[in-house]
Amino acid sequence: MRVSLNITNYSWPEGAPGLASRLGGVVRAADEAGLDTVWVSDHLIQADPTSTPEAEMLEAYTVLGFLAGQTRRVGLGTMVTGVTHRPAALLVKAVTTLDVLTGGRAWLGIGAGYHEEEGRAMGLPLPPVAERFERLEETLRLAIRMWSGDETPFEGRHLRAERPLGSPRPLSSPRPPILIGGMGERRTLPLVARYADACNLFDIPDGGQTVRRKLEVLARHCEELGRPYDAIGKTLSTRLDPRETAESFAGRCAALAELGIGHVVVITGGPWTEESVGTLGAAASQVRSL
Repeated sequence: MRVSLNITNYSWPEGAPGLASRLGGVVRAADEAGLDTVWVSDHLIQADPTSTPEAEMLEAYTVLGFLAGQTRRVGLGTMVTGVTHRPAALLVKAVTTLDVLTGGRAWLGIGAGYHEEEGRAMGLPLPPVAERFERLEETLRLAIRMWSGDETPFEGRHLRAERPLGSPRPLSSPRPPILIGGMGERRTLPLVARYADACNLFDIPDGGQTVRRKLEVLARHCEELGRPYDAIGKTLSTRLDPRETAESFAGRCAALAELGIGHVVVITGGPWTEESVGTLGAAASQVRSL
């Protein structure tokens, strides 16, 4: 069982003057605690339902560059980038750059996108759902092509590139791992089965029924494609309660492992603190044998 944290909230008491110090302290604590990956949400306005849209929000890939300079071993990625937030080749180049400059620690975390309020507020494109999934698949195909060194023209329904040049190549082998966020059975999970190294499901309090069903659907899609189901990492986003102990959280992880989850991605109410990261790190040390 792998344990990661997801930074979704930047509202530390010091405000903007204290952001660099607080953020650096949290990510260094995560690095030292042996956590697997530090993820950041990719929004231009605050989307945490426990916060408000006016609260502090930092741009994701700039944050990841800052975190890269604060850490030595922890993985880095977005949970997750909406596919229409950036031109596809620019997104691939950003992940490649992060991978090269961190010695191979970058993830491509990506999804179809969903936040209509943010799109209207900030002028972000959010086409109809069907088009977003078409763009998601084309972006994945383009990323894999650029990372493989294939410079031949790319012609999709929405994306075109005369010479998708990817130089330098990533340091991750064979390429940076791809995580696709979402649980849709008709669109998202088939894309996971075809292109991704990991899925990300949500922790729904129904005794594991939803997680079991989604993983069964993913397994069927893998079987149809002839891809090993075990080749895909099963991650689940869950929340660390402020009063939760390391022992309690480790127990929850054990129950999730029995459902087939091998990697938990943890958020917390409000901003992370070095103390809460310490609790998560202590739990991670207890669950590494799962």
